[in-house]
Amino acid sequence: MYRKDLLEILDAGLGAADGRRNVREFLCDQRPVGPVHLIAIGKSAPAMTLGALEALGDDVSDGFVVTRPGYAGAELGTVPRLQVLESAHPVPDARSIRAGQALLAYAGSLAPGAAVVVLISGGASSLVEVLPPWVDPGDLSRLNRWLLASGLDILSINAVRRRLSRIKDGGLACALWGHPVLALYLSDVEGDDPAWIGSGLLRRAAAPLPRDLPDWVFGLVRRENVADSPTARVEHHVIVNLETALTACETRGRSLGYPVSRHREWLKGPVTGAAERIVAGLDTGAAGIHLWGGETTVTLPASPGRGGRNQHLALCCAVAIDRREDLAVLCAASDGTDGNSDDAGALVDGGTVQRGVDGGADVDRCLAAADSATFLEAAGDLIYTGPTTTNVNDMVIGLRIGPG
Repeated sequence: MYRKDLLEILDAGLGAADGRRNVREFLCDQRPVGPVHLIAIGKSAPAMTLGALEALGDDVSDGFVVTRPGYAGAELGTVPRLQVLESAHPVPDARSIRAGQALLAYAGSLAPGAAVVVLISGGASSLVEVLPPWVDPGDLSRLNRWLLASGLDILSINAVRRRLSRIKDGGLACALWGHPVLALYLSDVEGDDPAWIGSGLLRRAAAPLPRDLPDWVFGLVRRENVADSPTARVEHHVIVNLETALTACETRGRSLGYPVSRHREWLKGPVTGAAERIVAGLDTGAAGIHLWGGETTVTLPASPGRGGRNQHLALCCAVAIDRREDLAVLCAASDGTDGNSDDAGALVDGGTVQRGVDGGADVDRCLAAADSATFLEAAGDLIYTGPTTTNVNDMVIGLRIGPG
């Protein structure tokens, strides 16, 4: 029964952070003076766009939408005034460059002074790109593959990305100079600073480079594009974040009859340490539901298997609670896809390791090969949601079953 409850709590968090409803409600409450042009970029761009259309109707003159393959859905295709592109994620490629160039062309085509609504969610860093002349597409792909395997956190990764871009770090705001811009964000970064969501398409930021970059990486990023161009007047609003989702998880957990403990620290760092902190928090905490949120990191081997940081975190937790009957842990990516897997994460308990072994998988090999999905599939513990309508980091829902 508790597995059903944990999945219901997750579903409540995802529903509260829904991009469509939250954009619609914001724009109905603070309606911009129309007509407006619409730009939406990110994994949640389609949902956010539909919310804007529901709120503004024919006041949306036209729009430009970029999202991950498989996320657009059929509904956007029925709106002829929208240009919808599917681009590359998590590693940018030629599609990202074409999308970035098309976005700048769209911005340049707008009548002087026309109002623009921009909707940004996680994934934007990979989906649109315009390169400086010293970087070619091969450099871009190599760099991003290295970054994603490096174990660096997302802010450090984006500190590198924004230095190699003419559209990040306020580049889009430069392209929209002369236009009043209303920007709405679904935040997937700690602190919810718009300068870091999507690598700061509409706002520059001081972004110190991480230490000890390889020479070939430093050779690319040291040649910064530091031109101080005029930018659009932008009004920024973060309308949904991790707190939105976890608050809804807490409410649903209490409605199901569980005591709920919120762990306010941002869950980050290597997955092994994060798993230790989660299990320790369950061991020393009260019986009931425990909630964490954030974004951990994984350093990948040369040829990683299938999975992502949430599945790797779940499997580390499964090993730590092996054979225990009083603990369970759910780890999930709020956007519905984890790493190179189509699954959002996993729900593990004290029987996970044995079920996986019985299914023919080797837990040590899968952990070493970053192939957590293979083991969790054998255990029957993967969580599949499909693409969601939000992207607000990762959620961890733990359960400690008390006596009686």
